[in-house]
Amino acid sequence: MPIYEYRCPNGHLFERFQRMSDPPPEACEVCGEGPVEVVLYPVAVHFKGSGFYTTDYGRGSGKKDAAKDGGEKKDDEPAKTEKVEKKAAEA
Repeated sequence: MPIYEYRCPNGHLFERFQRMSDPPPEACEVCGEGPVEVVLYPVAVHFKGSGFYTTDYGRGSGKKDAAKDGGEKKDDEPAKTEKVEKKAAEA
């Protein structure tokens, strides 16, 4: 059974251990004033995990820029294998 917190018009806070199907109290347990209202608190949410950010808050299309990663060669720069072949041919 959950614990509910209520607030009366005078500002008193009190907790009540009750079922979800039970009716809310009609008056404050401290001063007897009514009606009372349920106090709701925000829930703490922690986003953890290595893949959470990329799957839920994607960066657009998901394609990486190869120039930033160094994955592809640039047009003005020859490939490494071409450099090795030129050195072998000169020697």
